[in-house]
Amino acid sequence: MNRDEEEKKINEEIEQTIAGHEIPAPEQPVKEAVPVDKSTLETDPETLKALQNAEGTAERQDLFERIQKTLNKIRPYIQADGGDVQLVDYKDGVVIVSMLGACAGCMAIDATLTDGIQAILIDEVPEVKKVEMLEANPYGYSQM
Repeated sequence: MNRDEEEKKINEEIEQTIAGHEIPAPEQPVKEAVPVDKSTLETDPETLKALQNAEGTAERQDLFERIQKTLNKIRPYIQADGGDVQLVDYKDGVVIVSMLGACAGCMAIDATLTDGIQAILIDEVPEVKKVEMLEANPYGYSQM
């Protein structure tokens, strides 16, 4: 018996031994993405405000579409953790977003905002210099 045949035989014996002693892993709960009703995004007051502000020029409209397209790329990853991101406004290089669902009050929101959303937006939309979050407070909304 040559070395390859011997190695193959040993591997088969190991596999048979392991197969006879396998303990099935406990079933892990599957975390499903939270479905988002896109029609509500189109009629949401904050989204409508952002779109209305963008209607001034074709350039501004194009910029808002590029920002929204980029946010739509990021959105599934945020939704997988039970949150969502929504474009509120853009002014002078600053994108203002609203974090919804599980993102509101999350301890990792700063990292998500700067290392995720801001980094990707700056990379894909050169006009974007910074991303700020609109935060709810008892007196209305304010920027962080």
